[in-house]
Amino acid sequence: MNINHYDTIVSPVITEKATFASEENKVVFKVAITATKPQIKAAVEGLFGVKVKAVNTLIRKGKTKRFRGILGRQTDFKKAVVTLEDGQSIDVTTGL
Repeated sequence: MNINHYDTIVSPVITEKATFASEENKVVFKVAITATKPQIKAAVEGLFGVKVKAVNTLIRKGKTKRFRGILGRQTDFKKAVVTLEDGQSIDVTTGL
Protein backbone atom coordinates (compact mmCIF):
# COMPACT_ATOMS: atom_id res chain seq x y z
CA MET A 1 0.00 0.00 0.00
CA ASN A 2 1.27 3.41 -0.93
CA ILE A 3 0.74 6.38 1.40
CA ASN A 4 -0.16 8.51 -1.65
CA HIS A 5 -3.27 6.36 -2.14
CA TYR A 6 -4.61 7.68 1.17
CA ASP A 7 -3.92 11.25 0.00
CA THR A 8 -5.79 10.62 -3.27
CA ILE A 9 -8.98 9.15 -1.78
CA VAL A 10 -10.38 11.37 0.96
CA SER A 11 -13.60 9.56 1.92
CA PRO A 12 -16.50 7.54 0.52
CA VAL A 13 -19.66 9.41 -0.38
CA ILE A 14 -22.66 7.82 1.34
CA THR A 15 -25.81 9.34 -0.09
CA GLU A 16 -29.04 7.95 -1.46
CA LYS A 17 -27.81 8.46 -5.01
CA ALA A 18 -24.49 6.72 -4.27
CA THR A 19 -26.34 3.79 -2.70
CA PHE A 20 -28.42 3.32 -5.84
CA ALA A 21 -25.24 3.49 -7.94
CA SER A 22 -23.71 0.67 -5.88
CA GLU A 23 -26.35 -1.66 -7.33
CA GLU A 24 -24.76 -1.03 -10.75
CA ASN A 25 -21.23 -1.89 -9.50
CA LYS A 26 -20.33 1.78 -8.96
CA VAL A 27 -18.73 3.36 -5.88
CA VAL A 28 -18.50 7.12 -5.21
CA PHE A 29 -15.51 8.68 -3.43
CA LYS A 30 -14.56 12.20 -2.46
CA VAL A 31 -11.03 12.63 -3.84
CA ALA A 32 -8.26 15.22 -3.79
CA ILE A 33 -8.99 18.16 -6.10
CA THR A 34 -5.67 17.58 -7.94
CA ALA A 35 -6.14 13.81 -8.39
CA THR A 36 -6.21 12.48 -11.96
CA LYS A 37 -8.24 9.53 -13.24
CA PRO A 38 -5.19 7.18 -13.47
CA GLN A 39 -4.19 8.12 -9.90
CA ILE A 40 -7.72 7.43 -8.64
CA LYS A 41 -7.81 4.08 -10.46
CA ALA A 42 -4.43 3.06 -8.99
CA ALA A 43 -5.49 4.14 -5.49
CA VAL A 44 -8.77 2.18 -5.54
CA GLU A 45 -7.07 -0.93 -6.96
CA GLY A 46 -4.23 -0.67 -4.44
CA LEU A 47 -6.32 0.00 -1.34
CA PHE A 48 -9.27 -2.31 -1.95
CA GLY A 49 -7.73 -5.03 -4.17
CA VAL A 50 -10.38 -4.80 -6.91
CA LYS A 51 -10.28 -4.29 -10.69
CA VAL A 52 -11.56 -0.92 -11.94
CA LYS A 53 -13.34 -0.66 -15.28
CA ALA A 54 -13.79 3.13 -15.48
CA VAL A 55 -13.42 6.35 -13.49
CA ASN A 56 -15.64 9.40 -14.00
CA THR A 57 -14.91 12.62 -12.11
CA LEU A 58 -16.75 15.84 -11.38
CA ILE A 59 -15.99 18.98 -9.40
CA ARG A 60 -18.78 20.19 -7.13
CA LYS A 61 -18.43 23.95 -6.82
CA GLY A 62 -18.66 25.31 -3.28
CA LYS A 63 -21.95 26.81 -2.23
CA THR A 64 -22.45 30.15 -0.49
CA LYS A 65 -24.12 29.52 2.86
CA ARG A 66 -25.28 31.70 5.73
CA PHE A 67 -24.62 30.84 9.38
CA ARG A 68 -26.07 33.14 12.06
CA GLY A 69 -26.30 35.93 9.49
CA ILE A 70 -22.63 35.66 8.49
CA LEU A 71 -21.99 34.82 4.86
CA GLY A 72 -19.61 31.93 4.29
CA ARG A 73 -18.51 29.70 1.45
CA GLN A 74 -18.08 25.94 1.29
CA THR A 75 -14.97 24.71 -0.51
CA ASP A 76 -15.01 23.06 -3.93
CA PHE A 77 -14.48 19.31 -3.91
CA LYS A 78 -13.96 16.58 -6.45
CA LYS A 79 -16.00 13.37 -6.62
CA ALA A 80 -15.06 10.21 -8.47
CA VAL A 81 -17.58 7.62 -9.63
CA VAL A 82 -15.60 4.38 -9.92
CA THR A 83 -17.11 1.57 -12.00
CA LEU A 84 -15.88 -1.86 -10.94
CA GLU A 85 -15.46 -4.96 -13.13
CA ASP A 86 -18.22 -7.58 -12.91
CA GLY A 87 -17.99 -9.70 -9.77
CA GLN A 88 -16.00 -7.07 -7.82
CA SER A 89 -17.42 -5.16 -4.85
CA ILE A 90 -16.36 -2.70 -2.15
CA ASP A 91 -18.13 -2.33 1.20
CA VAL A 92 -17.66 1.38 2.01
CA THR A 93 -19.48 1.16 5.34
CA THR A 94 -16.46 -0.59 6.88
CA GLY A 95 -13.32 1.50 7.27
CA LEU A 96 -9.87 0.78 5.95
